[in-house]
Amino acid sequence: MIILAACAAGFILDLFFGDPAWIYHPIRIIGHLISGLEKKLYKEGTSPESLRRRGTLLWIGTAGIATLVPCLLLWAAFQIHPVLYFLLQSFWCWQLLATKSLKTESMKVKQALDTGTIEDGRKAVSMIVGRDTKSLTEEGVVKAAVETVAENTSDGIIAPLFYMMIGGAGLGFFYKAVNTMDSMVGYKNDRYLDFGRTAARMDDLFNLIPARLSAFLMIGAAGILGLFDSRHYSMANAWKIYKRDRHNHKSPNAAQTESVCAGALSVRLAGNAWYFGKLYEKPYIGDDIRPIEREDIRRANRLLYGTAVLGLLVFGLARLIVII
Repeated sequence: MIILAACAAGFILDLFFGDPAWIYHPIRIIGHLISGLEKKLYKEGTSPESLRRRGTLLWIGTAGIATLVPCLLLWAAFQIHPVLYFLLQSFWCWQLLATKSLKTESMKVKQALDTGTIEDGRKAVSMIVGRDTKSLTEEGVVKAAVETVAENTSDGIIAPLFYMMIGGAGLGFFYKAVNTMDSMVGYKNDRYLDFGRTAARMDDLFNLIPARLSAFLMIGAAGILGLFDSRHYSMANAWKIYKRDRHNHKSPNAAQTESVCAGALSVRLAGNAWYFGKLYEKPYIGDDIRPIEREDIRRANRLLYGTAVLGLLVFGLARLIVII
């Protein structure tokens, strides 16, 4: 019951306060840990097999330390007093969720386009995507923002919530370490193709269930939102595009929520994109039923919030049934 209450408290705190700049975020500490281990383990000129072994050691070390330290601190807090344990669980559950911050950062893209130039929009979206943004059109900027909201609904909210409901903040830290390693060393470029292979594969594995749960929750959210705005949210089309396009990505998980979002909003997402000066050919997701527009960033965020709330209710009910 303490973990259930802590997840709910952390979720509410995240909705109201997001990630305050004055609090040093623990994911930054995990990032420093990954960078430090990478400097010690990565050796230029070694064989692909050696790089893969070293990358596996990086994964084991990062995941182990990032999980063990918070678990020990939570255990120590419980020994002092259960209330302190609850407060620490709630605080970390808050920090491990990103609902409001994802909305805030994506809406900065819309605000930049509304009040500034295309250059302002490109600069704003470059803060939340990994692709090259210098040559993006307005349509490309909006698509990038919507895709980021859709994909990170799983990575930033539903997946950590799923793991925290199972094992509290300790398991939440494990997931965030896995996800952060993928975002830092999981690239398929010359440096990380072998060294980051374990990080990329483990991220795929631990997102396998949450990504699909996120898709179904988002379909449900589209249905609820469609009751109030059937013109811009379609549960039927979300389900149709999900069934058709959920595998239109090299990652087994990335297109799960992107396909639902594209279908729900009746727009086309994805397609070719530039990364680090290289063009990557990617299939489209969704149908070009109508042109994508700036307001779709706000609509995607409504889907984000609806999915997040449904996730809390469904996971919370499941944990309550298990406890009872």
